Amino acid sequence: MATRGRYAPTPSGLIHVGNARTALVAWLAVRSVGGTFVWRLEDLDPPRTVPGAAEAAIDDLRWLGLDWDEGPDVGGPYGPYVQSERSDRYDDALRRLAQDGRLFPCRHSRKDLKALAVAPHGGGHGPRVSPYPAHLRPDPGTLSKGWIEDHLGPSNADDASLRFRVDGEPVRVEDRFLGQQTERVDQAVGDFVLRRRDGLYAYQLAVVVDDLAMEIDDVVRGVDLMESTARQVQLIRALGGTVPNYGHVPLVLNAEGEKLSKRDGGLTLRSLRERGVAPEALVGYLAFSLGLRGRPTPAKPRDLLADFRWDRLRREDWTLPADLASALVEGSPLAGYPALT
Repeated sequence: MATRGRYAPTPSGLIHVGNARTALVAWLAVRSVGGTFVWRLEDLDPPRTVPGAAEAAIDDLRWLGLDWDEGPDVGGPYGPYVQSERSDRYDDALRRLAQDGRLFPCRHSRKDLKALAVAPHGGGHGPRVSPYPAHLRPDPGTLSKGWIEDHLGPSNADDASLRFRVDGEPVRVEDRFLGQQTERVDQAVGDFVLRRRDGLYAYQLAVVVDDLAMEIDDVVRGVDLMESTARQVQLIRALGGTVPNYGHVPLVLNAEGEKLSKRDGGLTLRSLRERGVAPEALVGYLAFSLGLRGRPTPAKPRDLLADFRWDRLRREDWTLPADLASALVEGSPLAGYPALT
């Protein structure tokens, strides 16, 4: 079967240069082998959704020169491609996990669990709470036969979150950027939430269910999501799926050395467009930052297909200049580039 990859943005703001860089790698990974590229909108958290952000993301990445074969704007055989319209799939997965004894209701609030110590995060991108204590799990035999239907009903009679019962086997993942990664999920995070008490589905559940349903076998995303991978692998296996190939792209940092966020308004694709940056100039710079070009000469995404190889990509985070837009538009197309090398 031909490779199927995807880009799955959250509509919480405008696409910034770091998002675009990851999207470019995901697109090149698929297009370089003649595969199918899927756009999926991950909009499960209504408070974080910014009106118009989904449409802006599609417009901005089309401006950059990316295209996709399936998505909310073009349709496809695995739709809908908007997570807020896929709740029935997530409920079906929860029922299956409950039937297999891998799911249980948790009535402990965040306040109840807050007393747990905070342990260092293995990936270096922030704190991670101590593992969920295994002794808090209910024995599967103590759960009533129809407990999952009571929970999934409109009244959420259980007033509980749903947690996935992890196992103690090491999860090993061969990542295209990071090499082999090993994690004991039971020791790192323990049993994790798949559905919150307020009824919202967790990212871990939705991304796994959707990737399996859409037959995604090539996952390219930012390195800050590496911490989720072992959990998702356990969930994939529990649902009887095949683990995809992973590539976690290093971060893009601002001039102060901080991870880009949607607060970096001057580094969004929309702001660069408004300041007169040509898409070819930005693509060329991104290709240079990835190691696909020796110099940041203007290029379209399709110009990079012949150069794309995983072993050529940089493994280090990339720091942007203080004023990327000026570097890309002042004078000739290459005028600002010598200071960036």
